[in-house]
Amino acid sequence: MTIHIANAPCSWGVDDPNNPHLPPWDKVLNEAHQAGYKSIELGPWSYLPTNTKVLSDELNQRDLSIVAGTIFDDLVSEDNFANILELTHNICRNLSQIPTSERLLGSNYPAPYLVIIDFGHSERARYAGNSNKAPRMNSYDWNKMVQHIKEISQLAWQEYGVRPVIHPHAGGYIEFADEIEQLVQAIPYDIAGLCFDTGHLYYSGMDPIVWLTKYLDRIDYIHFKDVNAAIHKTVINRELDFFSACAEGVMCPIGKGAIDYPAIHKYLVDVDYQGWITIEQERDPLNVDGSLADVTESLNYLKSVGFSR
Repeated sequence: MTIHIANAPCSWGVDDPNNPHLPPWDKVLNEAHQAGYKSIELGPWSYLPTNTKVLSDELNQRDLSIVAGTIFDDLVSEDNFANILELTHNICRNLSQIPTSERLLGSNYPAPYLVIIDFGHSERARYAGNSNKAPRMNSYDWNKMVQHIKEISQLAWQEYGVRPVIHPHAGGYIEFADEIEQLVQAIPYDIAGLCFDTGHLYYSGMDPIVWLTKYLDRIDYIHFKDVNAAIHKTVINRELDFFSACAEGVMCPIGKGAIDYPAIHKYLVDVDYQGWITIEQERDPLNVDGSLADVTESLNYLKSVGFSR
């Protein structure tokens, strides 16, 4: 079994490209290489160089490739959809012209991926992980969001050959069990796959192995996180939004939290998963000095329980 492991700029606190406290992009690439990774995600559009020649040269100098790009935005609003379409073109055009991750053999669609995440709604962000209190989207807005996802998914695949995968995310409108089930009924696998994130599943009250098992035939790509159970309990009780919770350290290095990664490894071996996994540890960029140690520790831990690299 071959499972290749990547990382993502959010492990260095990079989520909002307009945040003035983000670390320099070359620091992220240098430290990803130093920690032993062969691939990394693009992070938010415009954080890494958008000139494909410049980015390709920088990646090649560090023996790195790109496994995925991400749309992390309001997928509901009609007013924002022109921006979403432009982002899709920019990210996928970029992915089609730079060094991308090894196309592993297996039943899932290969890299690179366009990770599609709905986010940016204050009424949901406050209740991240709190299924009983989080308001659900009305059917009209839900259908608009589904149509938007279908359009950008078809654009990514048909025009650029980039596989779209939908990522349920704490604090967005695709988060909880009922929403995931509604989503897979609405969007066929030939249009878009799934990117399940172990940390977001746990954060939002779901057992990662149960949900990996339930939708294995829809999963093309997996994100790994670990969650500090004590901090998680307090932020849920305080109704803290997701990124405030991350700033308080709710995400921790793999192997230091509540998620049973030896059991996940056994499961993925048993089902012969052959795809990419990306480690993420969302954090406040003001705490970026701890990133190198954490991403190194996470990779070493996964190797110690049997993951290849």
